Amino acid sequence: MQLDLPECRIRSWRAGDAAAMSKHADNRKIWLNVRDRFPHPYTVADAEAWIAHVTTATPESQFAIEVGGEAVGGVGLFLQADVERYSAEIGYWLGEALWGRGLGTAVVRAFTDYAFDAFDLCRIYANVFEWNTGSCRVLEKAGYVLEGRLRSSAVKDGFVLDGFLYAAIREFPPGRGPRRPG
Repeated sequence: MQLDLPECRIRSWRAGDAAAMSKHADNRKIWLNVRDRFPHPYTVADAEAWIAHVTTATPESQFAIEVGGEAVGGVGLFLQADVERYSAEIGYWLGEALWGRGLGTAVVRAFTDYAFDAFDLCRIYANVFEWNTGSCRVLEKAGYVLEGRLRSSAVKDGFVLDGFLYAAIREFPPGRGPRRPG
């Protein structure tokens, strides 16, 4: 997969991305705003393991954010199952050197449009830690709506945190998309 944006490219991960990924991901400020499965420190071996995992996954749902020929971040979906099978959680991160340039908003907006079509989704949502105001702004600018505050929903770095639940919804036209009972 490849999406070319004016500011960057969203593309499939490649084995050669491990060094750049480790360079940009090995940052405590990033780690504080993502799930614990994202290691810290973030080594080249961690990057190699992640890339090996996602490049063999079917369907492909995790992608690199490339700027200037270098993988500087990631964006992806965690597809849900059972009654939530038309929903997915979006996750993303970007190297700190690129923060504050509107890149995150551009990526989330373009990737959301792609994901709705590529995975035939009705809903894409994000859980954001209460202290991550930058990610809240990215989601709002990308068209996501705050649906609620999840009180004491996460523990990160030894702190119990509230989370904010954001979502983008795609309405299906009549006669298309998942059927509703009745």
